[in-house]
Amino acid sequence: MYAILDIETTGGKYNEEGITEIAIYKFDGHKVVDQFISLINPERDIQPFVVNLTGINNNMLRNAPKFYEVAKRIVEITEDCILVAHNAQFDYRILSTEFRRLGFEFIRPSLCTVELSKDLIPGQDSYSLGKLVRSLGIPVTDRHRASGDALATVKLFQMLLDKDTTKSIIQQSIRLNPKFQLEPRHLDILEELPTTTGVYYIHKSDGDIIYIGKSNNIKKRVNQHFTNSNQKSKKIQALVTAVTYETTGSELVALLKESEEIKRVKPIFNRALRRTIFTHALYSFVDDNGYINLKIDVADLRKNPITTFTNRESGKSFVNKAVEDYKLCQKLAGLYKTKTSCFNYDIKTCYGACVEKEPTEAYNKRVEALINKYSFRNKNMVIIDSGRDIDERSAIFIENGIFKGLGFFNLNYQITNIDVLESIITPMQNNRDTQHIIQNYIHKNKRVKIILFD
Repeated sequence: MYAILDIETTGGKYNEEGITEIAIYKFDGHKVVDQFISLINPERDIQPFVVNLTGINNNMLRNAPKFYEVAKRIVEITEDCILVAHNAQFDYRILSTEFRRLGFEFIRPSLCTVELSKDLIPGQDSYSLGKLVRSLGIPVTDRHRASGDALATVKLFQMLLDKDTTKSIIQQSIRLNPKFQLEPRHLDILEELPTTTGVYYIHKSDGDIIYIGKSNNIKKRVNQHFTNSNQKSKKIQALVTAVTYETTGSELVALLKESEEIKRVKPIFNRALRRTIFTHALYSFVDDNGYINLKIDVADLRKNPITTFTNRESGKSFVNKAVEDYKLCQKLAGLYKTKTSCFNYDIKTCYGACVEKEPTEAYNKRVEALINKYSFRNKNMVIIDSGRDIDERSAIFIENGIFKGLGFFNLNYQITNIDVLESIITPMQNNRDTQHIIQNYIHKNKRVKIILFD
C-alpha cells in the first residue's frame, strides 16, 4: 500500500518551515482507496515568493486546523504504507520535523518519483513535476497546490509501476528512513544545556568556537544541530566537543550579543553572518516643493537611516505597506516614477501631494509620524525587557539615536536618569545590524517597555 503525498510550506530557513497544505492519497497500486486533503495553519508567516507561487496566503490559513489537530489522521492514513512523493526527501523531512515538534518520531519507508523517473523514463529534458507530467501527457490541475500535485504524482507513479516490468527497480528504491540516533557524546553535551533563552557557543577539541547561535530554548536548538542532516550540521556534529552558553532571558539581548560575537569571533560555520547583513536602508529628504520624500538606497550609517533592510525588495515591501498605512503618495515614497500624478491619485487613494494638491504641512505630518515610529534619530531611550531571573530586567540603552550597550538590573533598582543607566551598561558596538535588530524587535513586541529621557 502506498501513501502518495504533496506538501506546501511557508518557505524560510531550513527546518524552520511550516506546512500550509497537505494532500495524501492512499493508493493500492490500482486505485485510490482513501484520501486526506487540508489547509494547515503553520503558526508562522508565509514567505512572499511562496504566496505568489501557490496562491496560499496568511488570511486563508487563519482558521485552518493546526498541525497537531490533523496529526492523528496523517498517522492513520499512512500506517503500513510506503510514502511516495516527487522529491520525497523534502516532503519526508518536513513531515518528520512537524511530528518531532510534537515529540513524536514519524518513521515510514519512502519512494521518490524523481529518482524512479530517472531510472524508468531516462532522457527527459526536466524531471520537475510540472514539466515531466506534461511531457508524458499526464493532466495536472491546480499546479503548486497540494491536491493537484499529489494527484499528478498518483498518475505518474501508476505509469512508473507499469514500466517496472520486473517489479525490482521500485522495490530496490525504497528507503527505510531509520530513526536518527544521537551519539553518546552529543547526549552528554545536551544533558548540561538549559532550556532558557540565550546565546550558545559550539567548540571543537582545541576550544576554538566553530558556531555561535541564539535561541529561546538553547537545549532544543543545539539538539536540532545534532539531528539535522544538512551538510553544515553534519560537519558540526563531527567536530563538536563542547557547548558553552550565556543565558540572557531577553531574546533582544540574545540577538544583540549573537550579532556582536559573530562579528568579533568570526566562527567558521557562521560565514554568512560575519559581514553586516542589512544592506539597504530607508532615507528621507525634502524636495523643492517642501514635501518629505522617502527613498530606499544602499545602507550607509553616515546618512542616518530611518530603518534598514536585508535587501532592496524587503525595503520596497516595507514602503508599500507604509504608503497604505499612512496614506502616503507613491511618487514621493519612491515607488512610482512619474513627472505627473501617481497611480493612487488617479484612483482617488492619494490626496495629491504628487501634484501639489495636498498642503505640505498635512502630508509631512503623516511622514513624520512614520519616521518617529521607525527611527531612533536624536532619541535618548532605554528599552526594558525580560531578565535572567524573575526579579531581574534587561536594559538596552540608546543615546542620541545610537545603540550604546546593554545591562541587567534588579527590579528594586530604579532607573531615574541617564547617569544611573550608564553605570549598569556594558558598552557594545553600534552598527546597522544592531539598529535593525532593535527596531525590528520593538515592532514585533508591542509590550516592550520604553523609557524616553530628555
